[in-house]
Amino acid sequence: MSITHAQAQQSTRIAAGVELLATMLDTESVSGGEARLAHLLASHLRNAGFDTRIDAVGNLIAIWGDGVDHVALVGHLDTVPGRIAVRTEDGRLHGRGAVDAKGPLAAALTAVMRQPRDAGRRFTVVGAVEEETTSRGALHVAEKLRAPANLVILEPSGWDGITIAYKGSIRLRWTVEVPASHSAGPQPSAADQAFAYVSSLHELARARSNGARHFDRVDLRVIRCEAGGDGLCDRARVECGLRLPLGCDVAVLIRDVHALAGAGRVEIVSAEPAVRTDRGSPLARRFVSAIRAHGGAPRFKLKTGTSDLNVLAPAWGCPALAYGPGNSLLDHTPDEYVEISEFERAVDVFDTVLRTL
Repeated sequence: MSITHAQAQQSTRIAAGVELLATMLDTESVSGGEARLAHLLASHLRNAGFDTRIDAVGNLIAIWGDGVDHVALVGHLDTVPGRIAVRTEDGRLHGRGAVDAKGPLAAALTAVMRQPRDAGRRFTVVGAVEEETTSRGALHVAEKLRAPANLVILEPSGWDGITIAYKGSIRLRWTVEVPASHSAGPQPSAADQAFAYVSSLHELARARSNGARHFDRVDLRVIRCEAGGDGLCDRARVECGLRLPLGCDVAVLIRDVHALAGAGRVEIVSAEPAVRTDRGSPLARRFVSAIRAHGGAPRFKLKTGTSDLNVLAPAWGCPALAYGPGNSLLDHTPDEYVEISEFERAVDVFDTVLRTL
């Protein structure tokens, strides 16, 4: 079978997209340390024809075209810690961030580069910082960038999936410091008090959930804990994440976690309510049509995690969803990878959507 010129060009572009993703994966960018990747991408994309800059908090801003019809595609540069050797095996590209979320960002960039720059449309691609910790980058973008006509958050949904909802989140840090005492004495240690606080949070979550399904309940996860002392002072610290369903009053829950603190002190690191967008919006319908056009059966997804959709959809009030290649069950795992064939299909879906918006 002969290959047409157009097919050869498309194959070359896809190979370039995979190569771009491999370079991104090979550039470590743990939350708070994204600067090297941001500057590397800014240079690469500038050479490809984007107008690029690094904003005041370190976000990469890359603009393609200058029309009045404006689409924002917002991903994030940062990853959780944990170096994974970048390699291709059995059609899979491995590396930290292959799924969450350098893969979706690279796929969107590859598709944007296929669009004509003079068709009256403008695409703003954002590589945000610190999404995995405080959403600092998205919060800055929400304040500084004008609301687009459409918003796509670049997170893994699977090439034939469309994410329209994320649970909310409260991330907190609890600390306590007490005089040291003998382990056989009556006074609870700092570690004892930490365990008691976590137990009280579990009870709070159960009381707020009342047997609801996973997406509709409050969930608690202990992220980090440590305890110790110097012989004079006994200390403990616990970091926890609460995942919140739609309709959960974040302010009331924050009040409750403070009320349970006992002798400890609670610091709220970040807090975002749950979000759900319209599956019937023109944007969502475009993705449904594009997935079908490329042989898929579209699926709408409700995610139990949190993303920058929680920040930007309420702030901008435009049609919004999240899309990108990758199996989110591999997020943050030691074996994170994306199927290259899925990456290619997601690029095609992005391309079809962007041409019809």
